[in-house]
Amino acid sequence: MTTLHLAEAPAAPALTRSFHTIGRQALELLYQHRVLSTQQLHVLLTMPAKRAARPHYLLKQLAELHKAGLVSRVRALGGSAGPNRVRTQPFLWFLTEAGAESVEEAGELPIRPYRVTPESVAGARQAHTLAVNDVGVTFVEHARRLGHECGPLDWTPEVANRIRDGQRRFEDDHVISDSVLNYVHVENGRRTMLSFFIELDRATMTSARLAAKLHAYGRLYEYVPQSSDRARRLPNATRPAWMNHYPIFPRVLVVLDAAAPKEGEPDRRPHRLAARTEDLYTRTAADVRLGRLREDIAIGVTTLQQLQQHGPCAPIFTPLLRGTPSARPALTDLYLSTK
Repeated sequence: MTTLHLAEAPAAPALTRSFHTIGRQALELLYQHRVLSTQQLHVLLTMPAKRAARPHYLLKQLAELHKAGLVSRVRALGGSAGPNRVRTQPFLWFLTEAGAESVEEAGELPIRPYRVTPESVAGARQAHTLAVNDVGVTFVEHARRLGHECGPLDWTPEVANRIRDGQRRFEDDHVISDSVLNYVHVENGRRTMLSFFIELDRATMTSARLAAKLHAYGRLYEYVPQSSDRARRLPNATRPAWMNHYPIFPRVLVVLDAAAPKEGEPDRRPHRLAARTEDLYTRTAADVRLGRLREDIAIGVTTLQQLQQHGPCAPIFTPLLRGTPSARPALTDLYLSTK
């Protein structure tokens, strides 16, 4: 990636000082979430009571950021066929190198070394990235409506946690969550802090691979780092590594989605995703490690459509590791409790 030098572009910090609050907030959101559509930014940055049908003010701010060289944009993939297909697709926004540096110099967010490029935005994972952010946006919307707490920066994409010692491929030594989301449930003055590992599945991998990903969370729960030098082993080396990052083990939420049918084709997504839920239930029920940890780990499955329509506090999650195939537990909310 080519770095923009001071001789080629104005210094980013000086530019950001001239922007309004919504512009600075947009930079922060794009830094943390990498890629967001105009509509996703509109929802995250505007309260419902003040939200117009068309985000004129936001678009003006984004245009200023774009002119200053801090953000870039591409058209989303997909859409109906035709000569005007590209023009009708929404813009997807992401930071330039200068934009990322301006956020890092402000020092408000944890540094993330990942840099977004036009090629990565336009790549095969575009729909997956947007769907992961749709999950976060949905939690934010329902938290606002219910008086709970979940802000635009309360989820972090692609969080890796080590699950075994060694120096193999990074993917073999770690479980990489699509995001980790924090949520505060507020009821009668009582605050309950919840954390979630979010797994977004667009039915592009086999159910066996998805079940293997859930198995990896069992490994994470039990993983205790070991030092080859017993004399130098730290006192906390006898406890699982996840305790260094989370006060309690986060619940695992699997959110299923699928590509929309082509024009003229019937929508088979509900049947397809219901079958995928059944497959996951069967496979996790047969997982010896997860079976041993069924009282320690909570895993729930829903669809993005249900999440968006009803919200995470509605009974929309199928709890895995609970009940039996012949005596299934009832649907539950984000607590994933069946008691």
